[in-house]
Amino acid sequence: MNRRSFLTSSSLVIGSLSLSSFVNSAYADVKLSNKQIFNAENPLLLNFNENSLGMSPKAKQAIIDALPNAFRYPDDARSALISELGKTFQLSDKHITLGNGSSETIQAAVQYVANKGQKEQKAVQLIVPDPTFNYAELYAAPLGVNIVKIPVDEKLAFDLKTMQKKADAFDGISMVYLCNPNNPTATLTPTAPLDNWIKSAKENVFFIIDEAYAEFASTPEFTSAIALVQKGHKNLIVARTFSKIYALAGLRVGYGIAAPDVIEGIDTFVSIDNTNTAGAVAALASLNDRAYREYSRKSIDVSRQMVVDALNELQIEYVPSHANFIFHKVKGDVKTYQNRMKDAHIMVGREFPPAYGWSRLTLGTPEEMSYFVATLKAFRAKDWI
Repeated sequence: MNRRSFLTSSSLVIGSLSLSSFVNSAYADVKLSNKQIFNAENPLLLNFNENSLGMSPKAKQAIIDALPNAFRYPDDARSALISELGKTFQLSDKHITLGNGSSETIQAAVQYVANKGQKEQKAVQLIVPDPTFNYAELYAAPLGVNIVKIPVDEKLAFDLKTMQKKADAFDGISMVYLCNPNNPTATLTPTAPLDNWIKSAKENVFFIIDEAYAEFASTPEFTSAIALVQKGHKNLIVARTFSKIYALAGLRVGYGIAAPDVIEGIDTFVSIDNTNTAGAVAALASLNDRAYREYSRKSIDVSRQMVVDALNELQIEYVPSHANFIFHKVKGDVKTYQNRMKDAHIMVGREFPPAYGWSRLTLGTPEEMSYFVATLKAFRAKDWI
């Protein structure tokens, strides 16, 4: 048996045993039964935080069932999804906006606040931690919004105190973008300090809370900011997506949750007919497939622990992860490390300045991470990592 065959067969055993200890579900038998061979034509993609489990079988079936009526506009499917999201979070339909992925929700929120500043003839600034997911910055820059970057602290956590000072000292309108858990660091901002700021913030501060990875967070320190919307707070929107835990990245379905008058304003900047039938029915089926959601989360838990164990064994520094990726240190040049991984048929994340010397690694299935761990250990044998 060659090395690659050994890796795929052994990782199958590891993955099946690990997951079966967590999930009593047919999913484990279906998802981990196929051996995978990675090569130049079929590399292991661990660079875009995708969910390589693939979508729920119920989501696939929902798409198939919807195909005969795909010549119709998606209004009914879209309305059904909004209604179900409202029920899920014990809110009304008017608290929900749908987007072409959560990125459109973020874009619309930025435009909503920038437009408010223009109407009121006030300057607008966007306060962001650095590094973080940069779409809010990309959407704000063309609108003439001043972007204020606040470096993360020595633990790569958000410096909320400095961000708050910047907002308090500004005469105009401040947008604050916070990705929680953060991308690319996978760090978590505890609920208490964030809630305290949002509750006490001045009227000229609006929060965009990006919870794309919230479903992976299992620590009691984290409570979704949706709870603040449920309590009636109107100075925030929470952006979420079906791309990550539900594995629908290619179908582009996201949503935002905020007070009804905020949603009404944000919907002004959301594209009309931005949700297709396939995406809407797949999202609806996924939302109702609790077994798949739990399986997806537990699969990532197993994969994360496999990588953490390897990083500990190799004494490689990493940040505790609360998402479906992990941020770890790299010896030497990150680009060289990327290229070497590419030669081993593994695509890993790029460097995220100003966090130099760190690599963001997407967590795939346990089988995939077994292949990655073996490759990482082979790199250590060559003194590359």
